Amino acid sequence: MKAIAITPEIVAEHGLTPEEYEKLLEILGREPSITELGIFSVMWSEHCSYKNSRPVLKRFPTTGPQVLQGPGENAGVIDIGNGLACCFKIESHNHPSAVMPYAGAATGVGGILRDIFTMGARPVAMLNSLRFGMPDSPRMQHLIDGVIKGIADYGNCVGVPTVAGEVYYETCFEQNILVNAMCVGLMKHEELTLAQAEGAGNLIIYFGNATGRDGIHGATFASEELTDETIEQRSAVQVGDPFMGKKILEATLELIRENAVVGIQDMGAAGLTCSSCEMAGRAGTGVEIDLSKVPQRAENMSAYELMLSESQERMLAVCRPDQFEKAKAILEHWEVGCHVLGEVNDSGLLTVKHNGEVVAHVPADQISIEAPVYHREQSDAPWLGELRSWDEVDISGDDPQEQFIKLLSWPSIASKRWVYEQYDHMVQTNTMVRPGSDAAVIRVRGTNTALAMTTDCNSMLCFLNPEMGGRIAVAEAARNIVCSGAKPLGITDCLNFGNPMKPHVFRQFDRACTGISEACEVFNTPVTGGNVSFYNESKGLAVFPSPVIGMIGVAEDQAHVTTSCFKNEGDKIYLLGPGASHLGGSQYLRQRQHEAQKNGAAGANDALMSSWPIGPCPRIDLQLEKQVQDFLLAAIREGLIASAHDVTEGGLAVALAEACISGERKIGAKIGLNASGQELLIQLFSEEPSRIVVSVSSGQAKAFEAKAAAVRVSAMSLGEVGGDALEIQGAISMGLDAIVDQYDRKPF
Repeated sequence: MKAIAITPEIVAEHGLTPEEYEKLLEILGREPSITELGIFSVMWSEHCSYKNSRPVLKRFPTTGPQVLQGPGENAGVIDIGNGLACCFKIESHNHPSAVMPYAGAATGVGGILRDIFTMGARPVAMLNSLRFGMPDSPRMQHLIDGVIKGIADYGNCVGVPTVAGEVYYETCFEQNILVNAMCVGLMKHEELTLAQAEGAGNLIIYFGNATGRDGIHGATFASEELTDETIEQRSAVQVGDPFMGKKILEATLELIRENAVVGIQDMGAAGLTCSSCEMAGRAGTGVEIDLSKVPQRAENMSAYELMLSESQERMLAVCRPDQFEKAKAILEHWEVGCHVLGEVNDSGLLTVKHNGEVVAHVPADQISIEAPVYHREQSDAPWLGELRSWDEVDISGDDPQEQFIKLLSWPSIASKRWVYEQYDHMVQTNTMVRPGSDAAVIRVRGTNTALAMTTDCNSMLCFLNPEMGGRIAVAEAARNIVCSGAKPLGITDCLNFGNPMKPHVFRQFDRACTGISEACEVFNTPVTGGNVSFYNESKGLAVFPSPVIGMIGVAEDQAHVTTSCFKNEGDKIYLLGPGASHLGGSQYLRQRQHEAQKNGAAGANDALMSSWPIGPCPRIDLQLEKQVQDFLLAAIREGLIASAHDVTEGGLAVALAEACISGERKIGAKIGLNASGQELLIQLFSEEPSRIVVSVSSGQAKAFEAKAAAVRVSAMSLGEVGGDALEIQGAISMGLDAIVDQYDRKPF
């Protein structure tokens, strides 16, 4: 078994500490072969084992009457009524996308699609959450174009609509872009299939693409900081094949529908190693495979390479012998190959043979169960006390209209139409609410229900106060779902942070997860699964904490589906929720700050400090937020609401502008705020949470106001819909065509 001597240097190259290697020796009772060392290294990487995050993740609420499958499988599953379920998951492909943007983003889409259809669900929608550096350099433009084209090409080829997402730009993402992909699928309850290798004597079947050398060490590559050396590891980035992806999707769903398999899993992170170990470990069984049976597209591949390759579009299934001919016929019909690698047994071991020799013989469950778990040191970031506050900034000379115009074209606020027009968001013809509204909505065929979905996170707020930022991320996701006329049901999260070995980074992670957990309890949205992405850091500069929330919700009647755009002349406009009190954490201040820095007058002694957001982070009262959302959803169900749009980036002024121009028919608004000076700027541009702009027909206005008063929800009358301009008394007067001209500008 041991053809290569295992030295301390080789152990270190595999990302294992001396203590972890000692634990490996204790489990095996001997020195490992090089293949076994590779198996342990990928299974114990942060990407696969969550060794630094597992204790924190255990605090999440993960159960509820709506949860059919929580964390621990490929994706979470939520009951949506009528015997149907929604399967959904979000994951990151950050490092690969920073090195090879097109391939990294495309394979991120392919991987998350496989997580959904291996559960037995047909993918019906894709979403994404993207973070880039400021788009004024050729390198960043190359990354942005590559990522978006990779997402579009893979999703469009497979025939799954990309219906929603978010794009933000910040200097901290210059070296470490974030590419998070989410997929949503629909299934019948009885189609739920788990990734378990059950039943001694059952066959292990490989289908899909042949195995090559691309993607080797992909899991460990994702578990370390990007440096000049790791950036050169292009072999760690996989290459996608969406046409094979479509074929294995259909083949997998047919295998499940025909009861031809008892378990199935894709070969994602750590490839054949992870799929075989995890399937056996979950079932408490053993697996024996022969690597000479693996189809290969490269010559003379070693056992080490075959086990660790992350070549894309490959699946591993468990099939009863009496169902093999049925399974084989299905796989041959879809032209995806059918290769029997071995059998399930009751040994509890993963046994790997290559060219007649046993190259690995390891306990399948112990690799996962006994993976190291760390409780990392925490401390507040040393620079927290240096953060500037909004009241230290002189805004007395700011002209509201001039600042409004600048915000409309500010990259993180401006329309993302140029992005989502590259995606096919109408394929499958289920899309009811397209990209650009608060949440995407698709119809659930055969029922009168609709499914709403969104991704949300304000990274700047998480930087200023990770716990509050985590709460706000969940609350904003729920607010977007409710504004669309649906009830929030559950979340999946993608937790993007820097190096967890640094105490202040781990404190950010711990506090953000605490905020997420608290908010999920209030909104009754259990965490059904997700992804942790650490080491988004280069040269000592980490990304802003970015715990991205993917949320789904259900509208029980498609008539309740609501959009963000104003509808009718004369409709009354109201602002639900609390009043604004400050500008901390706002894009208004961020845009001013960036402009000053660009002009060489940042107003800060330290260049790094001038790239930090201006605080404080807005605070959120979760009970108040829930009260506002409950009222809005009830009002929508009673037919009182014509439109609903939450107030987030850019504040009330931008929310009003978006409501004017986002519909098929643009329509203006006349607004009175009864404020002046600094108070007017705060009311226009504050991004404090729990605030929603709604429009109500004039005939329903009294009933709406009475209902709001009865449940003690503030509903401030702002004005009415009408005209061909946005008129905010004493502040802004701008024609809709001029607003569109600013808002629709591509950032480069």
